[in-house]
Amino acid sequence: MNRFLVLGALFLIFGLCTAHAEEEVFRPEAGKFPPLEKAHAYRGELAFVDHANRRGSIRVQSTGIFRFSPPRPFAMLPYGAIHYHGAPADLRDIPIGTMLYVRAFLPPDPQTSAVPVLPVNNRAKADSGGPGTAPAENHVLLLEDEPSRCHREGLVWKLKEVDIKNRDGTIVASCEPKHGAGHNADEETLTFDAATRVWRGRETLQIENLIAEGAWPASGKKSLGGQAVLLGITWKPTLGGVFTRFHISDIWLDDSAMQTAMHHQNEVHKAFIRSRWMPAWIDTVEYGKFGRAIVTATLFGGMDPSLYADFKKGFPALMNGVENTLKHTEGGTAGPSQMAARGTIREVTKTDGNVPLGSSGIQIRFETDLITEGLRPTRLVRVRPAEWPDVHLPREEYVGDGAGFTIEQRFPTPAIFPKY
Repeated sequence: MNRFLVLGALFLIFGLCTAHAEEEVFRPEAGKFPPLEKAHAYRGELAFVDHANRRGSIRVQSTGIFRFSPPRPFAMLPYGAIHYHGAPADLRDIPIGTMLYVRAFLPPDPQTSAVPVLPVNNRAKADSGGPGTAPAENHVLLLEDEPSRCHREGLVWKLKEVDIKNRDGTIVASCEPKHGAGHNADEETLTFDAATRVWRGRETLQIENLIAEGAWPASGKKSLGGQAVLLGITWKPTLGGVFTRFHISDIWLDDSAMQTAMHHQNEVHKAFIRSRWMPAWIDTVEYGKFGRAIVTATLFGGMDPSLYADFKKGFPALMNGVENTLKHTEGGTAGPSQMAARGTIREVTKTDGNVPLGSSGIQIRFETDLITEGLRPTRLVRVRPAEWPDVHLPREEYVGDGAGFTIEQRFPTPAIFPKY
């Protein structure tokens, strides 16, 4: 009898533990922006990009040998933010090899995931690259390069010492808070070479210029005295059998240089959004007669304020359905404008207080006299103020016309990613 009681208690404890584990599994829900604090954080090298489908592969850093880590697929959430050089970006803007910081979740809907779906506990497993190099959290809320992360968190790199020979070598540096003393940051050895770009104000310099000015030696070591800079960091194969060492692609010597880079990248992204339309999701639809409707939509965040300022009460606009990679789903032979719902922005409201990452906090009420099938609550859309350019998209950036779409037609299937 006691044996049965013990077994029963064990089964009860196992059931409670299993239930608790299931409760801890978090997936983003349609129509809700997930909290950043629930995201899994990791860092890695951008190894592959499929820009049209907002996905790619990252070689995830761990305690193992970095080059042994196979690149792991990731997909941007529809409202996921990408930052490059401290400004909004698209995946096409980021060079292969760039080291990126990732905040990601499990796939919201595994059935429509654009990348392979892994077991929820996969990051606990170890492979040839070490533990944590294949996280199941591969749907990204925030993707940012080194200067973007430093800008957001108020950090700088302090250069301690340079060791140079034949215009390449190593730099010892530590990443520390920009303001405040007494921070005991770990030092890191990074490589550089003659291709490393140096930015000062509006100037583009080379390693040769720093040597000519006497700031760096022509050969040997020199103390740099903790000079505060921002760094662009990449990865490349390293001589000498070093397991994990990263490379400096860019050095921004002052705030003016970083601001110039940010301004340029911001302009690139503004032009991109105006040609592809502002992404959003639909909160509610109020149906009228004969196809009329008023659609309330939340615009996605992380973009330049001038883009949101173009959404004005009383101004004409177009709205078109998209799928979870933000591809237009009703392109027509003349682009999305041919099939989009046309109407007028009746109201623009801005949320006060804290706005979750992914949201702009801006809602629009859009009235159309002919609502299309893709405009339904929780569905994804793109919206274009009529004053934005009406351009034709390249074929890979929209879904073909016709009924009965399948996953295979929406995008190349997750099978395009190799299985290591």
